[in-house]
Formats: sequence, structure tokens, C-alpha cells
Amino acid sequence: MSTSDFTSLRAALADVVAIPVTPFTADDTLDTDTHRTLLRRLLDGGVRTVTPNGNTGEYYALSPEERRAVTELTIDEVGDRAAVLVGIGLDLPTAVAAAEHARAAGAGMVMVHQPVHPYASQDGWTDYHRVIAEAVPELGVVPYIRNPQLGGDYLAELADLCPNVIGVKYAVPDATRFAAFARDAGLDRFVWVAGLAELYAPSYFASGATGFTSGLANVAPTVSLTLLTALRAGDYPAAMKIWERIRPFEELRAAHQSANNVTVVKEALASLGLCRRDLRPPSRALPEAQRTAVAGLVAGWAV
Repeated sequence: MSTSDFTSLRAALADVVAIPVTPFTADDTLDTDTHRTLLRRLLDGGVRTVTPNGNTGEYYALSPEERRAVTELTIDEVGDRAAVLVGIGLDLPTAVAAAEHARAAGAGMVMVHQPVHPYASQDGWTDYHRVIAEAVPELGVVPYIRNPQLGGDYLAELADLCPNVIGVKYAVPDATRFAAFARDAGLDRFVWVAGLAELYAPSYFASGATGFTSGLANVAPTVSLTLLTALRAGDYPAAMKIWERIRPFEELRAAHQSANNVTVVKEALASLGLCRRDLRPPSRALPEAQRTAVAGLVAGWAV
């Protein structure tokens, strides 16, 4: 597949990339009916790119069978209404198998979670992603980068080997580092997605990002899309007004090294009567006092 064939996928990344939650039933199984309802709510709210099996979807708490089920359900429910960027990762054979499953299910892209290994080298990072990208040359591949030590030249080398590496979800909480990394890798070569959601989107857009991830979109997609509109227009005063509005919600998610990243989103959905608050360890539901605070923050937010 030539680079030009990825044009529509690149456009899909330059947008609000929503990370849907994975709802559970009272007996801790996938709540497929609620999952479909929440996906339809995202789509009806204007979201056009979704990432099943992202971190807000509790990727690491799902079994392999559940991750496949989430992929298939999402692709089936979304149809042609949005682009689907399937989260994959873990050990290399598992990641390749998940990428091949995503392709067979009808996805156009995969997002490769940061490799989990205590002794990861930068050259090994390139090798890991190369094997995945070469296994699914028809799919757009988006590395999820959380390692501040990784150099942009390694991403450039990966793309030289694999032209289907078309975008980057960059989630290092350092806007200066992002600006340098993007330019070292090739600012115009990739679609740069601010991977730390709305809280970092303005500073990352100022340095070259054109899309951002969002868990908040589960709760109020219009808020996320309005922020995107302001950033696309270069209207930073308007963008920062939205930023100020959502800052308390996002800071609750980011507190304690993002321990409550998913918890706060599910609590907000529960307060709106849309989803159970149930999570799986090592995540944990909020104490009662904080539940009230979350409900107060999102009350009145437009869908």
C-alpha cells in the first residue's frame, strides 16, 4: 500500500480520538448492550475516531478473549460512521495476533501500546514495532509513546522500514520534549496525536499536534469537539476557556500518577445513569465524597 492510500486514515487521526470505556455487568462480564449504547452516544455526539482496547478501556484488565470481543463489537457497531484504531500490545506474538485479528475484523488502524518490559532498548523498540507493522502492511500503525528517553530518530528509522507507520500517540508529559521529538522524527511525516488528552492538547497543538485523545468524550463529546474546533482555528483564548472548564475533571483523572484515569470517567457516566461504575483491579472506585464532586463537575455538560 502506498502512502497516499493512508490519506483518509491520517485525516481520522487529526481529530478527537475517543477512547471508549469498557462497561462491566454486576457479575464482572462485558456489558455488551451498554457498550453499544455508549458507542452510539459517542457517534451521535460527532466523534469520528474511536480506539477500542485503549487504556481508558482497561486494556490491561481484559482477557485476550475480551479484547477480541471488544474489537469486534466496536467495529460492528461503528460501521462506516467512524474510523477504528484498535489498541494492541503485550508480548510480540500476542501483539501480531491482535493486529491480524483487527485486520480480519475490518479495522483500518492499530495503536501499539508502549511495550511493557523492564529492559527495553531503543533499537528493540524499533524491532518490536517493525515486526507488527510488517505483519499488517494494509493497516495504518500508530505507536503509543510514553518513554521520554526514546529519540525521534528511532521513529524515523521505523517509518523508513514500514511506510504504514502513519501517526504517533505521544504521551510524554513534556511539551518541549514533544516539540523536539516531532521535529527529530519529521513533523510533516506523521500525524501527531496529543496522547494526554484535553489537558495537554493546547500546548501540544502549539508545537505541531493536530489531534488529541479523549476519555472525557465518553461523558461529553461536544466539549471535546468544541476544543478541537478552537485549536484548529488557532483560537487559543477560546481553547483555554474550555481548558479551564474541564481542568478540574482532568486533574482528578491525572492525580496520583493517573490512578483514577478510568475511575473518574466511569464515575461520571454512572452519575448520568449511563454505565455502572464497576472497574477491575488495580483500578478502584472512588470514595463517596469524590463521587459527589465528579457528579457536580459534569452536571449540565452538553452531550
